[in-house]
Amino acid sequence: MKSMKTPCVLNDTVGAFVPHGHFTLSPSHEGPLSGLRFAAKDLFDVAGHPTGAGNPDWLISHPLPETHSPVIALLLEQGAELCGKTLTDELAYSIHGHNIHYGMPINSAAPERIPGGSSSGSVAAVAARLVDFALGTDTGGSTRVPASYCGVWGLRTTHGLLSREGLVPLHPSFDTVTWFAHEPDIFARVAEVLLPVSDFAPKRVLCLDDAWRLADDSFQSALAAVRKTLAELLNTDAVDQPISATSLDEWRQVYVTAGAFEGWQVHGAWISAHSPKFAPPITARWEAAAKITSQQSTTAQLRWAEIRKHVRGILGSDTVAILPSAASVAPLRTAANATIEETRIRTMQICCIAGLSGLPQVSIPMTDPTGLPVGISLLGPEGSDRALIRLATQLKSKLDVECKII
Repeated sequence: MKSMKTPCVLNDTVGAFVPHGHFTLSPSHEGPLSGLRFAAKDLFDVAGHPTGAGNPDWLISHPLPETHSPVIALLLEQGAELCGKTLTDELAYSIHGHNIHYGMPINSAAPERIPGGSSSGSVAAVAARLVDFALGTDTGGSTRVPASYCGVWGLRTTHGLLSREGLVPLHPSFDTVTWFAHEPDIFARVAEVLLPVSDFAPKRVLCLDDAWRLADDSFQSALAAVRKTLAELLNTDAVDQPISATSLDEWRQVYVTAGAFEGWQVHGAWISAHSPKFAPPITARWEAAAKITSQQSTTAQLRWAEIRKHVRGILGSDTVAILPSAASVAPLRTAANATIEETRIRTMQICCIAGLSGLPQVSIPMTDPTGLPVGISLLGPEGSDRALIRLATQLKSKLDVECKII
């Protein structure tokens, strides 16, 4: 494999790449992804290149990887060219997109607004069309949210479907390997390489109205369009139904407790030994994680199992659900911290549905009445990822045709 340690030929006009991430790796073979260029979030190991996880202290305290992440290796084997590593929020513990060490990439779809995180560099590189697709991760929303903010395709894969070997973890029981693409055909081509075949054939459509009540009014026109067109496509009716019998904020708290406890088990020793510099909100999350007791974790895990069973029971094997990918359009880069936090909490209530259930969710790029990007998602049963992507791209194609007719 040819490796060039010189700066990547890409002109990083949006601040998407980390300083140590300017390199290229040629594909190891010809394949179905030949001719495509991709970038990788700086959580993925690339042999001979440092993995920084968004934090300089991590960068200098960990050795160079000797092997590629299996996902990186597979993409190179299938013909894609790797064009460097992109910025991430520190240890992926945020959905904002700002890194105090490396900055905030530009959201090309709305330059005055944030790109979202933690896969901020990957989504920025795709939105600016610097690469054809980019690897990200999604633990609590780190692909679905930036995809919504930046107007690109993104997803959360079924938990455990893709290898997380050679990947810096956050909360392993929730971490998933994901990718972004600007074009639906490229999004689907990557799926055909990475994902197993799925025979999912939905017969029912649910509109998760408790999730939709958390989203701003700006999402409603896109919801109406997706709801109508998906029902027509599947020759069925779309049924309004809440997903939670309690509240989605209670579900969010279950996710926060279970995930934070696990995250501290993974990273607590390193944080205690190295005292790394984190942004204040991320510092606060780690400090809270350190205080969660085993009993609190056990209680959260028991409730998590109930939620997982509940969601999977509602979807069964033949249902697709519609929900927003985030609670709002991308906040302004100048938004007050209180505004950012309020939006983050609502968004996490929406995103925890797929996280707690371990199910795939595809974010379809749409726009609100003012032209700002919003993501509308399809949630499907375990392992339905590839069929769900196919359904989402068919749906978007039909929506685009109908829009042109109107």
